[in-house]
Amino acid sequence: MGHATSIVEIDGVRILIDPVWDERASPTKWSGPKRFFEAPLALSALPPIDAVIVSHDHYDHLGADTIRAMTQLDAVKRAQWITPLGVGGLLQQLGVPAAHCLELNWMDSTQLGSVRVTVLPARHFSGRSLFNRLETLWASFALAGPQHRVYYGADSGEWPGFKPIAEQFGPFDLAMLEIGAFDPLWADIHMGPEGALRSFQAMGSHGLLMPIHWGLFDLALHHWRQPIEKIWPIEGLKLWSPTPGLPSEVVTGEELRSEWWR
Repeated sequence: MGHATSIVEIDGVRILIDPVWDERASPTKWSGPKRFFEAPLALSALPPIDAVIVSHDHYDHLGADTIRAMTQLDAVKRAQWITPLGVGGLLQQLGVPAAHCLELNWMDSTQLGSVRVTVLPARHFSGRSLFNRLETLWASFALAGPQHRVYYGADSGEWPGFKPIAEQFGPFDLAMLEIGAFDPLWADIHMGPEGALRSFQAMGSHGLLMPIHWGLFDLALHHWRQPIEKIWPIEGLKLWSPTPGLPSEVVTGEELRSEWWR
């Protein structure tokens, strides 16, 4: 759907990741980073969702207006919401029933039909203002079904954990790694295109790399095409980069290089 919001269908389970249909990644409706393009699928047109993953509480990953609207949708009524520690409380304030919120610590898992979801470490931080930093947890996720495996890296700087994650929970058919909103001063919390390449290599370069966290919100000093332009020409890197909103099949070994962003 753009940035880090995705609908992943894996081995019969449909998972919505980091839902943000809000116009701005901001605590206000009148200022802050605004979407470069409208959501390609109306929120009211969501298909039935089995689970919703919220990786952390930042505005570009957890849209308050989006969550409020989702609580009124039949498509999401029976969904299990999965978050790192502390984020479930915020979801409940936005109307998600407590019985549907599952908070997990790093290395905890839950079973969704045929798919096992494991909450994994990442190198980032949390907080929706300057006054509540680090009060909730942030995470990446492994989605492991009987036939396919996906790694959702969410937000993270480079760190030594990618190799052991791949060794324990992979190999992954698709690794979703952030490439946007980067700057040398933020290297500890955002890896950027070059960091995504090194992290993917640390994971063994298995499967396909899906660049996420770019092209929708202006969250950094670089221009909005720069992340994809940096990673696009790297030789030997198998990219899976679909057009936002276009249903696309992940096929082993087959790249998908949509040039919608040009």
